Amino acid sequence: MSFSRLHRLFTSLLIALIMLVVMACSSEKFIPEGQYLLDKVELRSDQKDVNSSLLMQYVRQKGNSRWFSLFKIPLGTYAMAGQDTTKWINRTLRRMGEEPVLYDTLQARLSCEDLAVAMQNMGYMNASVDLDRKVKGKKVTAVYRLHPGEPYIIDHFNYDIDDSIIAKVLSPHLMSDTERPRQFTVTSLDDERKRLTRILNDSGFYRFHKDFMYYTADSTQGRQHVNVTLHLMKYVENSNANPTLHPRYVINNVNFIPGDATGFHLRKGVLEDNTLIEKGKYFSATDLQKTYNNFSRLGAVRYTSINFREVPRYDSLVIGKSFAYTTSSTHYLDADIQVSNNKPNTISFQPEGTNTAGDFGAAAVLSYQNRNLFRGSEHLSLEFRAAFEAIKGLEGYKNSNYEEYSIQARLQFPRFLAPFISKNFRRRSNATSEVTVGWNLQNRPEFYRRVFSSAWRYHWTNPVHHLTYDFDLLNLSYVYMPWISETFKRDYLDNATTRNAILRYNYQDLFIMRTGFGVHYSSSSHAFRAKAELAGNLLNGLSSIFKFKENSQGKRTLFNIAYAQYAKFDFDYTQMLHFDDRNSLALHGGFGIAVPYGNSTVLPFEKRYFSGGANSVRGWSVRELGPGKFRGVDGRIDFINQTGDMKLDLNAEYRTHLFWKLDGAAFIDAGNIWTIRNYEDQPGGQFRFKDFYKQLAVAYGLGLRLNFDYFILRFDGGMKAINPAYTSTEEHYALWHPNLKRDFTFHFAVGLPF
Repeated sequence: MSFSRLHRLFTSLLIALIMLVVMACSSEKFIPEGQYLLDKVELRSDQKDVNSSLLMQYVRQKGNSRWFSLFKIPLGTYAMAGQDTTKWINRTLRRMGEEPVLYDTLQARLSCEDLAVAMQNMGYMNASVDLDRKVKGKKVTAVYRLHPGEPYIIDHFNYDIDDSIIAKVLSPHLMSDTERPRQFTVTSLDDERKRLTRILNDSGFYRFHKDFMYYTADSTQGRQHVNVTLHLMKYVENSNANPTLHPRYVINNVNFIPGDATGFHLRKGVLEDNTLIEKGKYFSATDLQKTYNNFSRLGAVRYTSINFREVPRYDSLVIGKSFAYTTSSTHYLDADIQVSNNKPNTISFQPEGTNTAGDFGAAAVLSYQNRNLFRGSEHLSLEFRAAFEAIKGLEGYKNSNYEEYSIQARLQFPRFLAPFISKNFRRRSNATSEVTVGWNLQNRPEFYRRVFSSAWRYHWTNPVHHLTYDFDLLNLSYVYMPWISETFKRDYLDNATTRNAILRYNYQDLFIMRTGFGVHYSSSSHAFRAKAELAGNLLNGLSSIFKFKENSQGKRTLFNIAYAQYAKFDFDYTQMLHFDDRNSLALHGGFGIAVPYGNSTVLPFEKRYFSGGANSVRGWSVRELGPGKFRGVDGRIDFINQTGDMKLDLNAEYRTHLFWKLDGAAFIDAGNIWTIRNYEDQPGGQFRFKDFYKQLAVAYGLGLRLNFDYFILRFDGGMKAINPAYTSTEEHYALWHPNLKRDFTFHFAVGLPF
């Protein structure tokens, strides 16, 4: 699509949006006589410490939805429909749009009651709500005025436990007056009931639930001050039974039951290692959940079902006329664990079409997976890939084809494999261990490259705290260049005009031995990633001891191959601000720095940073921005030199639901990359604290997303606003001098940018 056509398309879309906004303002034809359109809902509190936005969920009726919290486009779409519903266009517009929300006095009154109850649950026992209606024409704004009053404060928190065994079990866990909640809220009191229930469920009390506890409050001590007592009742099996001590259960037997006729595909030891339910231990709800989690991680298992049966155990003799048996106050459970097997082997074949800078080719991937290699749910995956591409435009080379063959093998163990690890630690750890080996062969007209890689890594999660960890114990990469054409050497590597340190470094044999650690935290409103990576330190230490040889560039070598030495650190943070169920704001910041040192003066190419693209500053294409104010060679994109040692990304994206599966976004991006050292082939690219903020590139734009829940197709159009690599004022401040052909970049991607 030409830029002139694209400009006309954007202009047409803008005119259509303006028309929809106007139609939304003239939707009175759908408002019956004597009724009003609910235009807006507001919550206003006379107490600053009460967050009104959190109480909006208790308002039963809200106004029509708004795109980007501003424009009632769905209502405008509905208003474009005529009254005649027999016409296809009118029915379609109504389905695409949103029917006007008519103000309902009953729903408003119930909202007042719900808001008052919600504030009482927050400890404002004397809370009240008033409703103001502001009418303008056929529209009404509903203003709920919140009067929380003073919160109730807990002076003393007491326990009344009518069960001697439970009292003894809970004794170390009961809160003192200094630990108890200060404000009288339903949430804090219910949290205490849940906490004690969790402790008891993990201490053998299989049939205990929080409804056996209730509260009483005494407010006679003074206004807004209460004494609270938590009462724990005895066990009552049914309405006709007498109260007794709560039964405490011990695991009697653990039975494994195959889920199908084929029997168990897993070794018995593997089943036992993943089961935290043990004979002779008290029943524990936490151990039950961890057992489910352990089996869910096993690729060889399709599903797991765990059932408990109460069984008699006789400890003391009782003699009757015709029988003899024993009784006991302790109760016993048999655990029946049913495990169903997954299909162990799968084979897949996937053809691909490739297009690299206009050079078309084809590729094929053959994959094999075995989910139970050693009958311990070990997951083996093998991937074979072959690719061919016909390269055009090369002169002076004997061959004009590109061939690539690769094999990747990965073996994942669903447990922590390491020496000197106890059996109990392995059972309670949810870590997985993984070993990978790969070989890649590339034959290009300019050079041949061989890459061997292998790694041993661990991965584990902490679901309670929403954390995941990755630890690369050892990661090896060996890059071997068996042949470089004389034409390529003459034109690029040995030519005094075009050669540079970064280019030459990436066409030499190289050995990388690294280790790394990463942590990821994710919740509904926050996400944080951090990763540290170190390479070459172990080899450097061995070099000092065993006196490794040096090559012609003065770099120490292992088996006549120079090894890389660097440190790399990456940080990434995202915060989500949810305004309502249709609108949110995502704020993102990313920073990375990599420092070559010791045996390296330049980072390996695959470890260098680049900027621009669908997940960075979207006014630029991938590798089009930076470092600093570097413009590339003669203003053209420079694949090698437009990389750096440091990266900064700052993004703000307002996301809104449009209709059907379509979401929209408006964004502002800022960032760039820089080099740490002053490389003569990257003028203006070095980071300097006093100048870096002047070299921040800024872009803005709009996005459209097809959200299918399990994956998202994303279309983003970005415009340059501030360009640090400029030749004129108009190019520098593109925001005030927009040029669609010069400044616009379109991106297509899968998934959200952050």
